[in-house]
This record gives sequence, C-alpha cells and structure tokens, in this order.
Amino acid sequence: MASPLKSNADWWRGAVIYQVYPRSFQDTKGDGAGDLKGVTQRLPYIASLGVDAIWLSPFFTSPMADMGYDVSDYCDVDPMFGTLADFDAMLTTAHELGIKVIIDQVISHTSDQHPWFKESRSDRTNPKADWYVWADPKPDGTAPNNWLSIFGGPAWEWDGVRKQYYMHNFLGSQPDLNFHNPDVQEALLETVRFWLKRGVDGFRLDTVNFYFHDKELRDNPPLVYDEDAIGLDAPDVNPYGMQNHLYDKTQPENIGFLQRFRALLDEFGGRASVGEVGDGARSLKTVAAYTGGGDKLNMCYTFDLLGPDFTATHIRRCVAAFQDAVTDGWVCWAFSNHDVTRHVSRFAQTEEERERVAKLAISVLAALRGSICLYQGEELALPEAELELADLRDPYGIRFWPAFKGRDGCRTPMVWEKETPHAGFSTAKPWLPVPDVHRALAVDLQESVTDSVLAHYQQTLDFRKKQAPLLDGSMTFLETNQDILAFTREKGGEKLLFVFNLRRGPQIVNLPKSVALTEVLPMPGFAPKVDGGEILLEALDVFCGRLA
Repeated sequence: MASPLKSNADWWRGAVIYQVYPRSFQDTKGDGAGDLKGVTQRLPYIASLGVDAIWLSPFFTSPMADMGYDVSDYCDVDPMFGTLADFDAMLTTAHELGIKVIIDQVISHTSDQHPWFKESRSDRTNPKADWYVWADPKPDGTAPNNWLSIFGGPAWEWDGVRKQYYMHNFLGSQPDLNFHNPDVQEALLETVRFWLKRGVDGFRLDTVNFYFHDKELRDNPPLVYDEDAIGLDAPDVNPYGMQNHLYDKTQPENIGFLQRFRALLDEFGGRASVGEVGDGARSLKTVAAYTGGGDKLNMCYTFDLLGPDFTATHIRRCVAAFQDAVTDGWVCWAFSNHDVTRHVSRFAQTEEERERVAKLAISVLAALRGSICLYQGEELALPEAELELADLRDPYGIRFWPAFKGRDGCRTPMVWEKETPHAGFSTAKPWLPVPDVHRALAVDLQESVTDSVLAHYQQTLDFRKKQAPLLDGSMTFLETNQDILAFTREKGGEKLLFVFNLRRGPQIVNLPKSVALTEVLPMPGFAPKVDGGEILLEALDVFCGRLA
C-alpha cells in the first residue's frame, strides 16, 4: 500500500498522517511505558493501514511534568523512550516501509529544568537573562497583568531569585521562551536543523500561535459571548475561555519567525510542517495567515472538528469557512488526537452505534479536501477510557477534576492482543490502565474479521489513494437539507459525488437535474440504493458516485 505521494516534494498535500503517542504505543523494556523500539516493532502494522506518514508525540529529554511537552533537551531522547540510536533505527525502518516521519516540536516553552531556564533565572544580567518572558510585579506585588494559564490560574509564576514573575501559558514548570529575542529564535532553529540532518521529514508545531507575546504586556479584554468559540481553546469549566486573547498569543511578529522556519526546511527539500492553531473563533483567520503565500507553514489544523458536534451543518460550516478564509493555504483535518475525548465517544449516541459511527467518520474524513490525521486506536473504534481520579497522570485533568477529567482517557495503551497480559502493550503494569472495553477491540481480533473497523480503515484509505480528486482536487458543496452532507471533488476532468447521511434514520436524496451520475462507486462498507434520480440512504450511510 505504498503511497503515490512518497517521492513527491509535496507529499504532505492530501497525505494521511497517523499520530503515535509513544508512551502508550508499545513497551519493549518492560517498565509499563512505550518506547521508540516499540514504535519500530509496530511500524509494519502502521504501514498496513496505508498511511503516508507518522507524527510522533514528544520523546525528548523531559521531567515529564506534562508528559514530554516540557522539554529539557531538544536534541536528545529521554531514557524512558530509548536513545538517539533507537530513533535513527526507527527512522530507517519507517523510510524502508515508505512512511515519512514527522516529529513534535514544542518550542513555545521549555521545562524549567532546561539549562537555558536555569541560567536565565540565576540573575538579571546573565547571557540568557532575556531568553524567557520576565516582568516586574505591580506595585502591590501582584502579577504584571491578567493573562491566564490554560492549565489553570494566572499565567505568571513568581521567582524569588530574580524577584520577578515569569510567564507560562501552561504549567508553572513550563516557562515561555521570549521570541522577541533573536538569539532565542536562532537557538531553536538550530535544534530543528539537528533533526533535519538526522533525516526527519517534517515537524508538527505545538501551539504554533503562542510563540510571541505583546511586548507591552497589555491586559486581555473580556470575551464578548461567542457561541461558536466556546470550548475551542479550553473546556468551558476553565476561565481561560472568558478572555479575548488579543495580547498573550497570535502576535504579528510570528509571521516573520514562521518564514525563517520555512526557509530552513526548504534548505533540505521535501520537508513539511503542520501547525497546531488554538485561537478560538479567529483560528481560520490565523491559519490563512500562517499557511498562505507558500513561505510559511505547509498546513495547519484547528480544533473546529475536535468538539462534540458531528452533524452535516457543523462539518459543512467548518470546511466552507476554511475554504473562504484560506485561499492558497492547506489544512489538516482530524476528529481525534492526544488532547481531546476520542471521537466515537463524542459522536456516538449509544454504545451500539460506535462501530457504525467510526466507519462513517473515517469515510467523511477521507473525502474532505485537505490532509488528514488519524490518532492511534481510532482505527479500532476505541472509546474514551473511563478512569478514576487515582489513575490520572495528566496535570490538566487533576487540576479541573471532576468537571473536566483531562486527557488521560484518550492516552491509554494501544490494545494489540485480547488475551495477552496488558493487551500486548507491556509485560509490566502500564502507566495508565487498559480498559476491558478496549481489550474486546484489540488488533488481533479485528485483523481476523473482514468487516471490522480496522479493515474498514484500511479499505477506505486505499479507496482514497486510488481516487485522484481526493488527494488535492477541488471541493464544491451541494445544497441539501441540514442532515445531509453532499459535495463534489474534482480534478483533471474526473468528478466524484459524495453524499453522507448523518441522521439516525433513513433519508431519500434527490439528485439535482444538473448532476449526471455515470457510475456508482462502492464506498467501502456502504451500499445505498439508487433509484433513478434518488439515492436511498440508511441511517449513518454514505454514497459515492462518478459524475459526467
């Protein structure tokens, strides 16, 4: 199932990316946590899905306060995950299998254990004194302004040595770097060059719009109520969502840095970047700015499809808004990742319909214009794991429990074998529990069933790869009632029609007279009936046809 994109400099355009959360993928050391050798061991499985690339969540040296998103050395592998030699071996094997490797760059902040921060906090005159965002307190000793941390509380932490506050958008142990300092930018670009020289194919840029802050440290104004923005940046139990984040992120200076980043990637040829944009209702405008012009990011993804809404109206609104806002950029669509509740739990209304929803969701994703990202385990239809407070490791979830249970429910170990201890993930007690409901969906069970969700993913991705319009063709919506998502994809004179029934009941769709259907294409897993100009769709059903 080697990808036709793999030798193309624009391989990322229309690519299918599979996100691996290494800590939960495969343990080969017997310590209950996954590692890079485990990723290498399971690469043939990933290749069997028919994906073009993997995105590896952070494996760098880290105290693991935020599960590796607090980096203390950008140019080494944490012993938990192995060694640089293990990474090189994984990269070689992936390339032999025709799989590109994208790694997570977390450069908006470091760990407070990073040597840069240790030096920066030592006094106000050292060479790295201005490498982080330091500010004096207000006369009454309170924080410099009203900025909030996504992980709860003020975005400022007092340091007794410097007698100043430092900024942190996340944990207090994740101080923000000062991108206004050109030395900081240069040092970070050198860490990127380190991995480019090792042969990585691309970078996923964590919190890409958080790099710069307002130099004047102006207060954020309150957010005027915006129903479409609620929950996009943070769960509604978090007061972070009550501010209009005009000054603590998405600053205009970010454009210049992204141009420098892109210029570095272009030196090596055929490398790609995908940015994570969390910017509330402004996200699409930010994506347009960050991906337009061909001199910044190759593509971005937002949180628009990572919420609970799985309706034709919502999907059409998100995709159409992107197409209107981003005229020459590119998007990467996803329904799940390591930060959100697994989508079968968000979208399915009952346990019984999870399998059907999982199959429909990947069919929708595969037909959209853009690249797509899959999160490990979604190809098995894994639901969100229900965990007790005592099991949690995520500081975000612990902070806001029980109103928000955090991200551990989507980070539990991959289930490979139903009857093996810990489902084949490890020989030791895993760092997070393996739910029994996940065991029943293990890879070894689904590989032996021809109509399993796993088989459906393989067949659907193969179908996507064989239809040229699906890789980078144009996309045009058709007028339908609100429960039907219908659009065409077209490239080089080849035109495909897709009709999705997202209602929990049958629907009849009348084809417009202007639509001339020449062939019904068997979309994997679905077989709706066509009667003249009518398509008879069952509940949660899909139709695909070729048009004249």
